Amino acid sequence: MGAERWVLHADMDCFFAAVEVLRHPELAGKPVLVGGDGRRGVVAAASYEARASGVGSAMAMTEAIRRCPVAVVLPGDHEHYGKVSARFMAILGELSPLVEPLSLDEAYVELTGSERRLGDPVVTAARLRSRIHDELGLWASVGLAPNKLAAKLASEAAKPTPDPRVPIPGPGVVVIRPSELTAFLQALPVRALPGVGPAAAEKLGRLGVGTVAELTQVGEASLRRLLGAAGARQLTALARGDDPRPVVASAPTKSISSERTFASDRADAGELEGVLARMADGVATRLRAADLSATTVHIKVRFGDFRLVTRSQRLEGPTDSTATIREVAWSLLSRLDLSPGVRLFGIGVSGLATAAPAQLRLDRLSVDEERTLDRTVDDVRRRFGSEAIGPARLVDGSGVREHGDQADKGVSDAAL
Repeated sequence: MGAERWVLHADMDCFFAAVEVLRHPELAGKPVLVGGDGRRGVVAAASYEARASGVGSAMAMTEAIRRCPVAVVLPGDHEHYGKVSARFMAILGELSPLVEPLSLDEAYVELTGSERRLGDPVVTAARLRSRIHDELGLWASVGLAPNKLAAKLASEAAKPTPDPRVPIPGPGVVVIRPSELTAFLQALPVRALPGVGPAAAEKLGRLGVGTVAELTQVGEASLRRLLGAAGARQLTALARGDDPRPVVASAPTKSISSERTFASDRADAGELEGVLARMADGVATRLRAADLSATTVHIKVRFGDFRLVTRSQRLEGPTDSTATIREVAWSLLSRLDLSPGVRLFGIGVSGLATAAPAQLRLDRLSVDEERTLDRTVDDVRRRFGSEAIGPARLVDGSGVREHGDQADKGVSDAAL
C-alpha cells in the first residue's frame, strides 16, 4: 500500500497590492489598486479593502474607480514583484523538489512521502505559512489535500473575506483529509469547480443544480445532453474529487531579464547608465534569490526610430555578481551610438546554472569580497525592504537615493 498522497497549494493574498502596502505602510487599511490608470487600463490586483466595493482583478480601471473612488491607484513594479516571487518559490523549494508554479504568487507542492524529513504534513503547512510571513512580511493562504483540485479549493477556503469595514480573517490553512473530501466538495457551490463558468452554471441551474451535492444527484445522461459527453465526464469526475494529475516541476529557468520603456526618448549616457545600474541590480538580486549564476549578459535597445539592436557577451565564468553584470552590460551599451534616442532598454542574463563562484578578477574586489558584499545587501533588503540600500550611483548630489519610479518618471517596467 502506497503512502497517503498530500498536495499543498500556496497562494499569496492580494499579492501585488500586499507587496505595495508592505513598501508603503501608510496605505495599510486603505483600498489599493495596482494596474494601468489610463482609459484602457485594467486592475492587476486589488486589496481586500477595494474588493469590498466590488472591485476585482481584470476589471477596467475606470469601472474600478467608479466603484471605489477613494482607492489609491499604483502603476505596479513587476521587477520587484518578481524578486519577491523568487524568494517565495525558494521557500517552497525547500519542502520538495516538485514545485509547480502557476503564476508569480501561487504554486503546488508535492508533499507525498515527506513525513520522514518534514514531519506531519499538516504541521508543515502551518509552519510554511508562518515562515512566509516572517521572511517576506506577506500572508499566504495554504490548502492541503489529497490532490491538486482539492488543494486549490482548500486554499480558496483559507482566504480572508472582503468586508466594507475590515477584511474578515480566514483560517489561513485548510486541510482536507481523504475521508473529508466528499463532504467538503458537496458543500461548495457548483461554480467553485474549475471550468464551470456563468454559461455552464446557468444551464445547470435549469436542472435545479446550485451545489456540488445537487450535481452528484443528476444522471450523467442528463449532463451529456446539457454539456456534451466530454463536459459531462469531466464535471462528474470533479464532483467526485477525482484528480490524478501529478505535480510537475517547472522547466529550469533559461534566463532572467528586465526591460523598461521610456515615455520619451533618452539619449543622455549618464541617465541611461543610472537606469542600467538599477536594472542590473534587480536582475542580479533575482539570480541570487533563485540560487543561480549566469554565463552570458545581454542587452536589448529599441531606438526612437524603432530600430532594435541586441548585444551579448559570454563571461569568463559563471557569476551572480551585481558589479559584473552591471559592468558588462554598460560595456555593451556604451559601444552603441545613443544619439537617436533610446525608446526601450532591456538587460538580461542567460546560461543559468546552480550558483557557483566566479573566476577571480584581479582588477577589483576579490570574488569572496564581492559575494560577501552582494549577500550583505540582500540581507539588508530582506530585513528592511528593497529600497533600504542600493548602488551608490543611484544617490543624487544631496545624498538622497533615487527610488524606482521617482528616479525615472515616465518609465514602465515589464518582463522581457
